[in-house]
Amino acid sequence: MAESLWKRFAALPLEIDRYELERLEKPVTRGFTRVTTVVHLQGGDQEGVGEDVTWYAEHHDREQAAGAVLPLAGTWTLESFSVELGMPDTHRRWAYESAALDLALRQAGQTLADAVGREPRPVAFVISPGLGTPPSSAVVRRWLELEPSHRFKLDVAAEWTDELIAALAETRAVVTADYKAYYSAEDVAPPDADLYRRVAEGFPEAYLEDPALTDETDPVLEPHRERVTWDAPIHSVEDVEGLAFPPRTLNSKPSRFGRLEELFAFYAYCEEHGIGLYGGGMFELGPGRGQIQYLASLFHPDGPNDVAPREYNDPEPRPGLRKSPLEPAPEKAGFRWRYSFD
Repeated sequence: MAESLWKRFAALPLEIDRYELERLEKPVTRGFTRVTTVVHLQGGDQEGVGEDVTWYAEHHDREQAAGAVLPLAGTWTLESFSVELGMPDTHRRWAYESAALDLALRQAGQTLADAVGREPRPVAFVISPGLGTPPSSAVVRRWLELEPSHRFKLDVAAEWTDELIAALAETRAVVTADYKAYYSAEDVAPPDADLYRRVAEGFPEAYLEDPALTDETDPVLEPHRERVTWDAPIHSVEDVEGLAFPPRTLNSKPSRFGRLEELFAFYAYCEEHGIGLYGGGMFELGPGRGQIQYLASLFHPDGPNDVAPREYNDPEPRPGLRKSPLEPAPEKAGFRWRYSFD
């Protein structure tokens, strides 16, 4: 499926006259200020957009200081544009490739759904709030007071006590526990076998994402392998094939793949091998959030997608937000989702 999809995308003509960069900045949950860069590709009377979700603000500072210096103007296909782009940074590359896809589809008068031959479906989503310092179940309970149907993806921390695990499990609303073993932040839990066991047993139906498999943790998680999922290590089909054991489910973050070709090859591989998917986000502030919701609606609408509307990443819970599932909202052309611009 995906090879033919990419060949169709690869042949789409693309005309670029110029491009601009737009800095977005906003305080979000977990007590930090998120910075992203929106890429605006202009061609004729059409514009394509994508969002660079590289994590560090310093990257965006440098990109803004450099300005629109890349030689992107010209007549391309999506394939020739991708080849010429030559960016090793996947998040940055994704911003330009997704903007190019949006522009090429808009210039052709097509939607992404038209191009892949799939009907957008309602997107189930979860919330992934921080639990504070020290961690507590208060934020989860507050969200549930506002809407009892909410479900959660939570980051495991070394400070998680038996009492906290029990309090969170009592809500029956935690569907993914993320060990975050592939991150280097100071608050990420080390690969502690006892913590891994307590979390796996405390949430007997939840996905267990991104554990570090060591001589101590692997035996602990072996009985739970059908629930073990991966996110941060997955950038290509080769990464899936290189996992310690065949996965039953994976977290798909398009910006980790960088190249459209890699992403659609991944979708095909997972479909062919019966691997379930759910989507993940990177605290997108602009059109990137809607684009990952759009992809979820086409390829994994029913998973516990960590693609909630941006308002769920505000520092404090509030009422009146759209509930899961999100109704499909593709624009009339392009790689656009109306929720991107709310």
